[in-house]
Amino acid sequence: MNRTRVFRLALAATGSLAVAIALAAPSVQAAQGTGVPSFQEFKAATYRDLDGQYIVNGDEPVAGNAALRTYYESMVGPVGKTIANGLIVNTVAGKDDRWSDAKVGNLTYCVSNTFGSRKASVVQAAAQGTALWERASSAIDFIHVKSADATCTVKNNAVVFPVQPTKATQFIARAFFPSSPDARRNILVNPVSLVTTPGWPPGNILGHELGHTLGFRHEHTRPEAGVCFENFSWRPLTPYDSASIMHYPQCNGTSLDLSFTRTDGQGVVALYGP
Repeated sequence: MNRTRVFRLALAATGSLAVAIALAAPSVQAAQGTGVPSFQEFKAATYRDLDGQYIVNGDEPVAGNAALRTYYESMVGPVGKTIANGLIVNTVAGKDDRWSDAKVGNLTYCVSNTFGSRKASVVQAAAQGTALWERASSAIDFIHVKSADATCTVKNNAVVFPVQPTKATQFIARAFFPSSPDARRNILVNPVSLVTTPGWPPGNILGHELGHTLGFRHEHTRPEAGVCFENFSWRPLTPYDSASIMHYPQCNGTSLDLSFTRTDGQGVVALYGP
């Protein structure tokens, strides 16, 4: 395995949407003589969230050792695959990871009262982030169920997902994919980092996370980015877009503020319709 590949593996293991807006420097040490970190080394270097999920690719949760091993094995597999065609959708067993047409039009959520005095800023950012995707496709409708805010947890069946606070500083926010089980469908937000991170508007940050909830992957995992490779469990929807809202600026991205692009809109339409 070449050094570039090892670097990408280490980066994916330790990288995060940090407050400094930079992926953490690689810290996974390669197993002696192999040039590749062992699974145990990879696991030890991967941040584990408050609810027990491992965080990979900066803001994507992986639940349990078995799932983390599957992710690890996808990272150390063959790297010669090339996909010619920005916005990309996650795939599971070769199928698009998306909501049904009926479900995507009723994506209810709550914003926990436990945000306290910072709740208003999170509510506003969530509204701005949802609007980015809703404007691109009339099929998508995120609905804030305010009556659920007092009991805003994954156990509240009145909403598809809760938006909850975290004190973790390893990321600003993290989300989930449509294929995630109900118990793992939540968005965690560090409310301080959300509003104090320079250069990234809070609405764009949550817009990025909401993109994951719709099934969209990080744009920079594509070969064209050259760095921050994750895996090949995705299908292209548009040509590569280095300015995509789903592309980290620090991964050779050309947008400094996570803006929603015209190509992002085209990708949404390709998956969910106009």
